[in-house]
Amino acid sequence: MKTIYVLFTIIFLSLNLQAQILDDRLNTNQLLTTTTISVTIGGSFPITGSFAALMTERLDEFVTRIYAEAVDLTLRVTTDPEIYRKLKKDLENFALRGIKLKRASGEEIEIDLQKFRINGDFTNNPYLKNDDVIIFPPFNLDKNFFTVSGAVNNPGIFYFVEGDKLGDALELVNGINPAYKGVDSVEVSRLSYDGQIQTNINIPIDENFIIQRGDRIRFLAPETQKKNFWVSVLGEVKIPGFVPITKNNTTLYEVIQLCGGFTSGASLKRARVYSRNSLAILLEQQYDINLSEQPELEDPRFRNTILNLELALMYRMSNVITEDTNYFNLENQLRVLTEGSSLDFRKIEDPSSDIARYKVHSGDVIIIPPIQNSVYVFGQVLRPGHVTFIEGKGYDYYVNEASGIGELAEEDEIMVIKGGSRAWISPIREEVIIEEGDYIYVPKQNLRSFRSYIVEYSVYVSLLASIAAILLSIVTVINR
Repeated sequence: MKTIYVLFTIIFLSLNLQAQILDDRLNTNQLLTTTTISVTIGGSFPITGSFAALMTERLDEFVTRIYAEAVDLTLRVTTDPEIYRKLKKDLENFALRGIKLKRASGEEIEIDLQKFRINGDFTNNPYLKNDDVIIFPPFNLDKNFFTVSGAVNNPGIFYFVEGDKLGDALELVNGINPAYKGVDSVEVSRLSYDGQIQTNINIPIDENFIIQRGDRIRFLAPETQKKNFWVSVLGEVKIPGFVPITKNNTTLYEVIQLCGGFTSGASLKRARVYSRNSLAILLEQQYDINLSEQPELEDPRFRNTILNLELALMYRMSNVITEDTNYFNLENQLRVLTEGSSLDFRKIEDPSSDIARYKVHSGDVIIIPPIQNSVYVFGQVLRPGHVTFIEGKGYDYYVNEASGIGELAEEDEIMVIKGGSRAWISPIREEVIIEEGDYIYVPKQNLRSFRSYIVEYSVYVSLLASIAAILLSIVTVINR
């Protein structure tokens, strides 16, 4: 009897629990039904129509969600990255300003989501209500625009909305950049309807000044030169790393002093100064353009155009023949990339020397390698590699220390490559003082096959045959 009672109790509790779960589900569904509203997106938005929203959603959250769903749908529609890139670009083509929010009550609210995302003013991001309609205006930055540049935080091109004032422009660029001093005037450039006449209006900064479609606004101030100019010093200095410098007035001597000087293990003979990116050097030094301030110049197509232009200018008045073009291109590229690398650091302790007075540029890299205490022997030697440097020893000593030359070595063409200048010098033809860090190269004989000799001599035979034919013709004419 007790067992039956317990069983009935368990069944009752189980049924009661299931009923409670069902009741909770009904309440949840009812709650979701009462908190879900319908919002319509119209106008020039990637996806238009009526969508479900929550009463707790603000306009920006709702628009961002619908946009994200559109992008996600696009990604699922195609796996082609190029098609996806184009579709995504089309999806991004909608205005964040000039939006109208129409309420069911007939109320219309002007919305500027771009301002909200800058200053967080919820006036431009209200909560949604049932049957709200969000209308996006046609988005055409080619004609409906104004630009802001100069001494501001975030210069750029912006969608124009009727009634825009200078204060709106300042708000969209996040205000005047505090790095600039004396920003008290603005220049507004306006074109005539046919684009042939430009009128420049210079006024004090007046936030109530009405701007027009197509205005180009510049907040005027002398360009600040308080920028992050630096060089990088690596290797055998006491304090290596990044060293702050002036724009173009810091000497190499001053940089080394700021690094605490050289260590006792520094090889000044092989020290080098390398200029930074060749395009930046070209633009800054020849055209006075700072690449870091011109993001659009980072386009690889622009880089190639500038470098090709520089090469064309070098060729224009040259006497370089076709056979020498590859070598000239190599030398020209080295000229740009290794500017300053031929400087002799051994004279830098004299502040009046050319090396000490050499002006470094921002982004330069200064390398002070350690003393190598060896000479590198390679090529046709039995044991190529480093051989300990001994003052006064000749090239033949180092070749012998590398276990001597091989059977196919070209002894008469052995070359010493200086570690500092990379100059090739023949120790057979002139006396060469071997220094630490030098290289000794033992070339290989130019082995040729029987066929190569046949081809070479056939040219000579053909030439002699042609000469003989000409002489025979001359003799024949004379005898007549």
